[in-house]
Amino acid sequence: MKEEWESDFAARAAAYWTKERTQKLVAGKKLPLMPGEAGTLLRALGLVNRDASMSADAVRKYMQINHMVALLEPAMLDLTKAFPTVRVLDAGCGSSYLTYLLAWCFIHRWKHPAQILGVDRNDKVIQKCRERMGMVGLDAVLRFESGPIAELDFAATWAHAFGGEADASLRPHALVALHACDTATDDALALALRLRADFVAAAPCCQAELARKWSELAAEHKHGPFAPVWNAAHLRRDLGASMTDTMRTLLLRGCGYEVTPMEFVPSTHTPKNTLLRATRRGNYLRTALVEYVALRSATGGAGIALEACLPEEQRARLAQVESSPL
Repeated sequence: MKEEWESDFAARAAAYWTKERTQKLVAGKKLPLMPGEAGTLLRALGLVNRDASMSADAVRKYMQINHMVALLEPAMLDLTKAFPTVRVLDAGCGSSYLTYLLAWCFIHRWKHPAQILGVDRNDKVIQKCRERMGMVGLDAVLRFESGPIAELDFAATWAHAFGGEADASLRPHALVALHACDTATDDALALALRLRADFVAAAPCCQAELARKWSELAAEHKHGPFAPVWNAAHLRRDLGASMTDTMRTLLLRGCGYEVTPMEFVPSTHTPKNTLLRATRRGNYLRTALVEYVALRSATGGAGIALEACLPEEQRARLAQVESSPL
């Protein structure tokens, strides 16, 4: 039944998306996911209707996911050159748009063996993800497990998902975390550092930690260069989000990653549009940790959750900087 639906809908999408309709949609661009080629995936994601047409709202989302794939594709292609089977962990996967996209691309676009695991603490969400996965034939490479990211036993979870014995030396080649709320992004980044993921992509959401801490400083009538920000709720929220991502960038650089903060989706679609894209190089930048300590001090001394979650070796590096910053 599933195979028949896939075949029927793929044919329907290919027939609907004529050359003229496709060109009108993509305006001459060659997108990673063309609607006539990825019809079953787009249907499973709720982006095309039963007749394979696409609403105006769905078009905006369609363009966003193509932009997402385009941003991640160079790193994924590098991983295909380095590893016979690429292992990807989606930490805090939620409804898992990204895991489906990556699985589809590895099978149909990059044509390279992969194992992709989505993990989220919400059991009901994970069950829905599994059901949707079966619709589009991605179960050859894609699995879902439930559990908290901060306490994830990667080896055991991976073995449970893909079979075999738990191997403590196993690690993900890529870790992605899109729109993990507040300090959940820090949990995901800390997991990437602990597992020594080769590539990390995080799109933070609702970074409220610094705003809360700054509000406490204002309530205690503390003084400092950032006191005008502490006392203004709107500024606390806006600047707190940017400062959080800046501090995350500095800590990742200090832990051996080359990091590029960039626009994820246009701000006209969502204000939560920062992507931290990081590649492990092993170049532990002491200057980045010095800058982190200085920025933490200047903004009130609060720091961010990632600092407390750093692996032991990296905490030791930060402690050395704190004791002798020059």
